[in-house]
Amino acid sequence: MISFIVCLLLLICGYFTYGKLVDQTFGPDDRETPAVAINDGIDYVVMPQWKLFLVQLLNIAGLGPIFGAMQGALWGPIVYLWITFGTIFCGGVHDYFSGMLSERNNGASISEVTGTYLGPVMKDVMRVFSVVLLIMVGTVFAVGPAGLIVELFKEQGVSGPLATTTVWLAIILCYYFIATFLSIDKIIGKIYPIFGICLIVMAIGVAIGLPLHGYHMPELFANFHNMHPAGTPVWSFMFITVACGACSGFHSTQSPLMARCLKSERQGHFVFYGAMVAEGIIALVWAAAGCSLYEVKDGLSVGLQEALKAGQSAAIYDVCKKTMGTIGVVLAMLGVIVCPITSGDTSFRSARLTLADWFKIDQEGYANRLKLCVPVLGVGAFLGFGNTLGFLSYTVIWRYFSWTNQTLAMIVLWAGAMFLAKEKKNFWICAVPAMFMTGVSTTYFMMAPECLGLIPFFKNNTTVAYPVGVAFIILFFCLFWRAHKKAEAAA
Repeated sequence: MISFIVCLLLLICGYFTYGKLVDQTFGPDDRETPAVAINDGIDYVVMPQWKLFLVQLLNIAGLGPIFGAMQGALWGPIVYLWITFGTIFCGGVHDYFSGMLSERNNGASISEVTGTYLGPVMKDVMRVFSVVLLIMVGTVFAVGPAGLIVELFKEQGVSGPLATTTVWLAIILCYYFIATFLSIDKIIGKIYPIFGICLIVMAIGVAIGLPLHGYHMPELFANFHNMHPAGTPVWSFMFITVACGACSGFHSTQSPLMARCLKSERQGHFVFYGAMVAEGIIALVWAAAGCSLYEVKDGLSVGLQEALKAGQSAAIYDVCKKTMGTIGVVLAMLGVIVCPITSGDTSFRSARLTLADWFKIDQEGYANRLKLCVPVLGVGAFLGFGNTLGFLSYTVIWRYFSWTNQTLAMIVLWAGAMFLAKEKKNFWICAVPAMFMTGVSTTYFMMAPECLGLIPFFKNNTTVAYPVGVAFIILFFCLFWRAHKKAEAAA
């Protein structure tokens, strides 16, 4: 338990120290924010800071820091290191800059923001990446909760239409349409803070329930090796798997939603960096549960592997029941059903806004919002029902989401580095994590079974992938440095 406590304290200290350094480097001031200057009553609405934090947390969290962290626990307690240091030096920086750069650009979607600092080609790439990612996230966060609801009904012996995933998926997608269409303060601003608190309470319940029920948390220093039963390499599979609990490009698509609701730039540290640290803590708790509750055989996480085979919904339900009993079942319903749904609806909302910025479609009128809501939700429905009917795999959707997610994070961090370079500020706080994520994304693409790993020669071939990853890090940094010097000379 020592390793867990140390990492928990590091995350908290990281918010007050490194998070403050990031904030000071950016340099928030007293300029008028988009929420005040534009305030259209639909997407630009001033909200209090406490509500901004809870809505941002719920937007970025969902199933990510829960299921991703449990999958990451297959590698053993070494996952604590990525969650802790990834959150402080990578994820927190990414979330802060994605939110604050959007705020500095009238609340623009992240694709438009990156285009401002990295050029028109990257803007088009990001537009496609963002929309694809958001629709996949919305789909994942519809299918997952629908499955868990069915799991709960089956546990209680309920059968019939209410015990089928298809019915609940249809209900969730109908809610998504309403939440995507209406003003942000009609549903999201009112109910999200309540469910944000539920997510935090659930994590606290699991953290307390582990030692209270006699479960032993394995120490990092006694298990400092790869415990994955399939022998999957730590780099870069673990970094891709545990995305939302350490660094996630999806967050950059959500941050502009709250960037349009800030009353002051000085709220950015608490809202953006703070919400990421809170998510890191939630991920740490669930990773600890994955490492503690299940059998380890010959130094491998075989028990957790078997639990995850039953499906993510069943695994999460199992953890809640083992650590909190009957209360855990209730919290599982509130925290792991409702919270992912609340990330799913903002995913589709962000997709609508990204398309609106892309094609310059004003969103104040009902007709214009319908033009984008219908096709966006239509694609999500196709993917979601495709999974439940068996002709599309949820696992494959999740894998593609994971790689797209981290590639998006890489691009946003490079945009942050370019902004700081142009402002003649310490760009290394963004450039270093950008280089790290470049290596992660490239090596994963080289080895993963849904990417080049489809070819037997490349599958898990670290001998080829690692040098290529290093080469891309050097290449991207050289391109950044060249652009920086070119801009500097033009100025």
